[in-house]
Amino acid sequence: MQDFKNFPNFSKFAGKNLMAIDYGEKVIGLASFTPGREPFPLGRGRIINEGFEKFISQLTEIIEEDFVEVIIFGVPYLTDGTETDKSREMINKMNKLSEVFTDIEFHQQDETLTTEAAKERMLNSAQYNFQIDPKKIDEVSAIIILEDFISKT
Repeated sequence: MQDFKNFPNFSKFAGKNLMAIDYGEKVIGLASFTPGREPFPLGRGRIINEGFEKFISQLTEIIEEDFVEVIIFGVPYLTDGTETDKSREMINKMNKLSEVFTDIEFHQQDETLTTEAAKERMLNSAQYNFQIDPKKIDEVSAIIILEDFISKT
């Protein structure tokens, strides 16, 4: 397991309740982490995507329950960093969320290839019986988004 303490974002966000969102067409994966209080990011479940308004409603409950202070929103780019229509769509969704949750700090994180990384992690982990669990893939992707955010320099 990676030690996040040496990364600038660990210190910058120490003690704050962070949540990562992997917004998918069918399923939205969530992960949470409080640097300095928890050793590493953990899955926070998933929300079945039944429309943006319903997502906001369900997310509101989770935010209130977990006292979320910072949201890291996964945005897909091409592997060379180029923005796409999908990137712009996700940035738009993140901006709409920031208008609803005005007390929360928002950041975007490149989520390129996180689904593939999540599958690989599952195949290499006894926690998932060395198998890809389709019900956990989005949550694991959100964990990776959060790990990448904390470990970026």
